[in-house]
Amino acid sequence: MRGRQSDGRSPTFDRQGEGMTITASSELTVSAQALSRSYGSNRAVREVSLQLRRGEVLGLLGPNGAGKTTAMQMLTGNLAPSSGEVSICGIDLMDHPTQAKSRIGYLPEVPPLYRELKVDEYLRLAGRLHKVKRGALDQAVQRARSRCGLNDMGGRLIGSLSKGYQQRVGIAQAIIHEPDVIILDEPTVGLDPNQIREIRSLIKDLGRDHSLILSTHILPEVEAVCDRVQILHRGEVVFDDTIAGLKQFRGGQTLQLGLRNPPTPEDIGRVAGGAAVDAVNANLFRVHPRAGTDPTDELVRAAVERGWGLFQLQPAQASLEEVFVQLTQNEEEGST
Repeated sequence: MRGRQSDGRSPTFDRQGEGMTITASSELTVSAQALSRSYGSNRAVREVSLQLRRGEVLGLLGPNGAGKTTAMQMLTGNLAPSSGEVSICGIDLMDHPTQAKSRIGYLPEVPPLYRELKVDEYLRLAGRLHKVKRGALDQAVQRARSRCGLNDMGGRLIGSLSKGYQQRVGIAQAIIHEPDVIILDEPTVGLDPNQIREIRSLIKDLGRDHSLILSTHILPEVEAVCDRVQILHRGEVVFDDTIAGLKQFRGGQTLQLGLRNPPTPEDIGRVAGGAAVDAVNANLFRVHPRAGTDPTDELVRAAVERGWGLFQLQPAQASLEEVFVQLTQNEEEGST
């Protein structure tokens, strides 16, 4: 594999024996169109599409069995899609798998570590597997070790390291060849809070120079490090937007209502046409109107006439957890 050129341009690959030249795109790094994967009659992934640009971090979410790992395996070329296509930096993953895969760094949920090797031995092995040139291998190992906070760990056996440091070694092997795209499957699973914070910081740092796809069950982690979110449910994309767009997402146009002299939540709900009402605190409420209704005028009128002391009435920003539950749990309840 040729490394990234010193002038920052994307390298050009020559497909031997066919006189073909493939130039990788310098901006759009991942393009997946209508990816599907079936196992017999079971469709694990259905028509999943995504695009990722350099410097973006995408959070891939979903409940267990949603198809996240299957999608990531197709994006990395470890599993062939039943239909659809993937290109990495403009290189078709099916037509030119070797060239496309050389641009990817992958950390599966269970890191592929050799516990009996020392950290430097393992990273040198990973570098050779990724076809880092011999003359550049020592520098590549030192760079990956430094970026992952492993400067003092080169001579340590991997099996003697804590889980947090083993996870760092797993990330180091994924970036040893300076890939354009880094894909991490549950990189903080099983770590303690301090280790999670350190790995999050590392992910944010990597996201500045690479495109990064992060699969996780830890919702605050996505809001902390990701630029965009895709939520999978039953193999399909049910949400795809930026973090800013996520904050504007409203389940059923939920309203945030602030009252200095509030009645009971039940009274508010009756005025709002039978809406469900949650008390955030003594003076702040979330009103969930019935589908197709907007009780804003009724709430303002009642607040004035009954002296509720209205000081806030605006659409409520939904948290990632609220969006996740609405898009996954509600559908499941409706299908039973």
